[in-house]
Amino acid sequence: MIILIINRTLKTPIKEVIKMAMPNKISLIRHGMSEGNLIQRAAKKGVSIHTPEEFMDRHTCDWRLTNQGIEQAQIAGQWIRKNIGAHFDRYYVSHYLRALETAGLLNLPNAKWYKHHYIVERNWGILDRKKPEERAERFALDFESKEINSFYWAPPRGESMLDLCQRIDRLLSTLYRECDSQDVIIVCHGEIMWAFRIILEKITLHDYIQLNNSKHPHDRIHNCQILQYSRINPETEKQEKYLNWVRSVCPWDENLSTNDWSKIVRPSFTNEQLLSFVEKVPRLIKD
Repeated sequence: MIILIINRTLKTPIKEVIKMAMPNKISLIRHGMSEGNLIQRAAKKGVSIHTPEEFMDRHTCDWRLTNQGIEQAQIAGQWIRKNIGAHFDRYYVSHYLRALETAGLLNLPNAKWYKHHYIVERNWGILDRKKPEERAERFALDFESKEINSFYWAPPRGESMLDLCQRIDRLLSTLYRECDSQDVIIVCHGEIMWAFRIILEKITLHDYIQLNNSKHPHDRIHNCQILQYSRINPETEKQEKYLNWVRSVCPWDENLSTNDWSKIVRPSFTNEQLLSFVEKVPRLIKD
């Protein structure tokens, strides 16, 4: 049974009573360069790195930071303390060692971190713990499928980008419920940050694919990249209803990022725009 109670003495319009519960700011940080990152990037350049057998026996959650990754995390911490602040209301970190190590090296005073399973690395299924050359050789057909549509594609027994978005959507529900008007910091992984972007900026399927394929450094999420979302208008310092502002900073090389606050423009479409977009793809079967 549902009981409706109407208060006829309420003088304040309903629109003014309803308040959108939401953090004031969410700061996302990707972990520093890890052992796995180093191997993968070397493979893309055709360079072979000696990899101990015991390294391949580890789960990828146990990859540590490299020396460069440690330096990146320390620089990121300095930038955060100077440009965002030394204290946050809620601290979240992925269970993976490279994220835990990064969070600790940020050196935020009196931080109390909560490990959270929704922000762990994407599950790469049976491709996990496979060397890049082995992936390319044994799973070529799977990667051909990825080229068709990288948003819906999932590695065998792994997760698609859509799966990650569902994880982050659930986490955001928690933040909206528990962290209203608070500042939250989250140390996680690159593709998790893409999932945040897709949801918070309402990036469309086709725009995501275009951005994901882009080689421009401003379209990438680099190690120790910081994405900050804010309800506080940086020009007026007034709180807005939604997380309407974003800035992207790569502290160890700001040439790799845009660095300035920008207003988020979330797309919407008229009927005509939808049909015009559809017509760009020819029908191949007609009655």
